[in-house]
Amino acid sequence: MIDGKRVLAIIPARKGSKGLPLKNIRPLAGKPLLAWPIAAAKASAHVDRVIISTDDQGFADIAVAHGADAPFLRPEGLASDAAPSLGFILHALDTLEADGDSYDIVVLLEPTSPLTEASDVDAALRQMTEGGADAIVGVSKLEATHPAFAVRRSSDGAITPYASASFAEMPRRQDIEPLFVLDGTLYISSVEGLRREQSFCHGRTLGYESARYKAQEIDDLVDFICVEAVATHRDMLEQLDRASPPEVE
Repeated sequence: MIDGKRVLAIIPARKGSKGLPLKNIRPLAGKPLLAWPIAAAKASAHVDRVIISTDDQGFADIAVAHGADAPFLRPEGLASDAAPSLGFILHALDTLEADGDSYDIVVLLEPTSPLTEASDVDAALRQMTEGGADAIVGVSKLEATHPAFAVRRSSDGAITPYASASFAEMPRRQDIEPLFVLDGTLYISSVEGLRREQSFCHGRTLGYESARYKAQEIDDLVDFICVEAVATHRDMLEQLDRASPPEVE
């Protein structure tokens, strides 16, 4: 609970995956991918219950073995590539409410962003409630991929700046406006706000800034290999993140 409000964490893990088959149960640094967000949610000081939303009993059994509840299987119609995320979230909330188990806040932690930790969940929940917002989502800074450094490429291969009149006018990294991207690390909303807005992102949504090394999503094998390397060296990265001095020119 937080401020007297019950918090539900949902871990989505459908069986189908075209980019990396069965990726949600693929071992990452020694444990199934879906076990990572379960561990983060279970370790949270505010999450009251952790459930798996999956269309496969085998996935459900693995999730239960790692501490999640599996009170139902996701309907087939909510488990396709084209099915919107909101559908399975509302299905979970409605199914639990029908059993007399209702919640005020829902936390969505995707296995494809396995580096999110309990400390992130708790900090984001506090930021949302203290800020009087309806929702909060994970964001990370655009740095190397900032549009100020983007170029167009013509049919003959020549490049021109996308956001500047010339290369001479392109800004230094220190001078660019900070921009952020939705990074998938976490999605949190009041249940009331989610039902009303039908989305996590709207006019009453805050951004929770994720550490750069945590903002890694897994879509294919290349992503998986990179995230596993980060997970293996996470202690080193945490120390580096804490020791990083303020940026100067």
